[in-house]
Amino acid sequence: MNQDDALHPTDTAELLRGVHARLLPLAAFTPELMGAMRYARVVADGLVFAYALDGPTSVRILTDRDVERAGLQELGQAAYANLMRVPVEYAEVLTEEGVRLHSVYGDSHFIAAKALFLSETARQVTGEPLPDSGALVVVPSRHNLVFHPIGDGTVVGAVNALAAYALGAHEDSGQGALSPQVYWWHGGGLTSLTVFDEETRTFSLQPPPQLLALMKGLVRLDGAGRIATRTADKTPDVDELAETAAESVRRLATDPAGLGGAFGSAVALAHARCAEDPDASGIDTWDAWATSVQLGSALFTGAGPQQCHLGEDRVGQLPAMPADPPADARAWLDALYLAIVCRQTDRIDRLCAVPPARLREDDSVDAYVLHWVDTLRAYFSRRSMDEVVEKLLATMESSMPERLTHAPKDFVNRIDYQPVALFHRLVAGDPDAFAETLAEALAEHAGYWSGSAAPRARLALGPLAMASMAYERGFPVDPKQPGLPAHLLDGRRIEDIPEPGTPS
Repeated sequence: MNQDDALHPTDTAELLRGVHARLLPLAAFTPELMGAMRYARVVADGLVFAYALDGPTSVRILTDRDVERAGLQELGQAAYANLMRVPVEYAEVLTEEGVRLHSVYGDSHFIAAKALFLSETARQVTGEPLPDSGALVVVPSRHNLVFHPIGDGTVVGAVNALAAYALGAHEDSGQGALSPQVYWWHGGGLTSLTVFDEETRTFSLQPPPQLLALMKGLVRLDGAGRIATRTADKTPDVDELAETAAESVRRLATDPAGLGGAFGSAVALAHARCAEDPDASGIDTWDAWATSVQLGSALFTGAGPQQCHLGEDRVGQLPAMPADPPADARAWLDALYLAIVCRQTDRIDRLCAVPPARLREDDSVDAYVLHWVDTLRAYFSRRSMDEVVEKLLATMESSMPERLTHAPKDFVNRIDYQPVALFHRLVAGDPDAFAETLAEALAEHAGYWSGSAAPRARLALGPLAMASMAYERGFPVDPKQPGLPAHLLDGRRIEDIPEPGTPS
């Protein structure tokens, strides 16, 4: 504050009209400034929140005397309202690696401060709120911010892309430079991912444990096509999916480590086939489902040599595979759901014999997923219903929003939890409640995947598995509901699936 400001203090009305929230670099705070701005606070590593007055010809940082004159609460409300009215330019950027970044920029000194209120900023420029997981954001200068909503596996690439951009833009910002760090906006606060090593004078990226867990979960979910993302906006070519799946089976003879990828390709094809053949009445659809069952079972329990059919001219030889289950609880659930739908009793038993300790090594899932695995293992292993119910309750309790650390809440509520709710109605022996819950599950599936062309959008695998179990128990299940292929629901066979045989 200069001498003229002290001699001619701004009146309260003018303060409230012109005050804005502002971010300042911590390095710019001298002891003198700190003494005059006790109200200011550090909001993240390297960043200080303060108030500034936007005048006709200059911008002035407010002092404690200004704050006292206007009142802290009134000043805060006015600063937020004025900040959110600051006009900006906006651009969406897609990197070569497929990472989507959102750039907000302009001439105003206050644009970077919009990162403090990133959820509302994102809503203003994109029309959509941020995910519950928040966003990565950088504020290299006072004139811009760039953010990436954390919603899929591209979060890993986004960390690196934002780090590179922030460092370069910060160095080029001159007097307006703010911070070269990458921050995680979550729950209204900013947490730095950037660590500066004083000894080597270098930067490194170290996400906090909570974010790291979330990133692991998103990468695996996204890699298997289980979560809805904006990248799945093009309808996949089914013939290309079929050829990819067939080729992945052929390569197993020389590269058995590719079994997990082959299983994923077959599952994607099985879902995509149901878009063209909603009742699953065609031989190509059945072949895709049968192959998915074969590969899923082999992945976790091993198998003897057998043929896999993926269409009239696509036959692959699955070699003998040893029993070497991966630590992938969700893939195990997919394999089990497929075996349930296709009434593969022997394969169900073999899957439930997979050592539970192996699946518990999966550090990319929330606790409720492992409890759900235990529930199904107990049920199909014919344990007491008391034990099954106990495990089911543990699944339900651990799926509460406050217990989630790896998966997006929207995905858990609308997709992942639905088979659990259906199983609850199934074991309770309540056909009416099951029918109502099934209709809700299918509606949630359709709503979650609305507008997406991803293979998983075509069919609700978990609910279909539970509906198949209910059908076998004599529950009246309407086969005309979307997402429930009639010839899979009712257990009709077009041809047999080869027996798993004895693994090598």
